Amino acid sequence: MNDIARNQGALLLGGFIAAGLSGIVLVQTLIYFKFYPSDPSITKALVSVIWMLDITHSGLVVASVWNYVVQNFGDADDINNIPETLALTIIITAVLTYLVHCYLAHRIFLLSRRNWFLTVPMLFLATCRLCSASATSAEMIRLRTFSTFKADFRWLFSLGLALSSIVDILITLCLCFLLQKNRTNSLSLDRIIDALILYTFEVGSLTCAGSITSMICWLTMNNNLIFMGLHFVIGKLYANSLLSVLNTRYELRRQRRVPAVNVESPQRRNSFQFYNPSMNSDIHLQHVQINVEKSVTYDHSA
Repeated sequence: MNDIARNQGALLLGGFIAAGLSGIVLVQTLIYFKFYPSDPSITKALVSVIWMLDITHSGLVVASVWNYVVQNFGDADDINNIPETLALTIIITAVLTYLVHCYLAHRIFLLSRRNWFLTVPMLFLATCRLCSASATSAEMIRLRTFSTFKADFRWLFSLGLALSSIVDILITLCLCFLLQKNRTNSLSLDRIIDALILYTFEVGSLTCAGSITSMICWLTMNNNLIFMGLHFVIGKLYANSLLSVLNTRYELRRQRRVPAVNVESPQRRNSFQFYNPSMNSDIHLQHVQINVEKSVTYDHSA
C-alpha cells in the first residue's frame, strides 16, 4: 500500500523547503553583487553559475513533485518510477556541492601557504563524489525504477553521500585549525578569527548533517521517499553556505575597523585602546582656552 505521507508528502514538503531556500539564494546573490562590485571576475562568474544551477535545480524539483502529486495522482504504482527530472536533481546537487568544495579547498590552499598535501586529497574526494553522483543519475535514468536501482546500485548513491560528508568534515576541521593557527596578539583580529571559526563550524555542520540524514533515511527506510525529500534541500544548503561565506566579509571588515583593547607585547601592557559599545561615533576632543585677567588697584592716597 502506498504511504502518501511518506512518499508524495515527503517530496512535497522537501520541495516547499527547497523553494524557500532558493529564495534565500536569490537574495544573497543580489546582496553579493551590490556590496562586492570590485571582486574578481572569476568569483562573480562562480556566484552566477551557482545561482543558475540553483534555479535549474528548483525547476527540476517542481517538475518532479508535479509528476508524483498531480500528473499521476492516485496511481499507487507510479511511486516506484523515477522520472528523468528527479534523476537530474541528483547531478545538479552534485555539481553545486563540487563547486563549493573546490572554492573552500582553494581557501585552505591559500591559508596553508599553498600546501598541496592538504588540498589535493580533498579535491580528489570531491571529484569522486561528483563521479558517483553522475553515475547515480545515469543509472536512475536507465533503470527507471527505485526497486531495480536499489537492488543493483544501492551502494552507489550511499557512496556519494558518504564522500560528501567526509569532504565537509575535512574542510571544516582544516579551516578551523588554520584559522586558529593564524591567531595573533591583536584582540580585534582575534575576535574576527573567533567569529570565522564559529561560522565555519556551523556551516560545515549544517551541510554535513543534511547529507548524513539523507543517507540514513536512504539506508534504513526502503519503502518511502523521505530520503529524496531531504536530498532536495542539500543543494540549497551548499549554495547558501558559499554565498554566506562571501557576504560575511562586509560585516567582518566593519568589525575590523571597530577599535578594541589591543595588547601587542609585554612592553606595551599599559597601552590600551578602550572601546565603548554604547558609543557609535568617535570621541572628538575640543580645545578649551582659559583666559585669566588680573586686576590691580592702586591706592593713590598711600
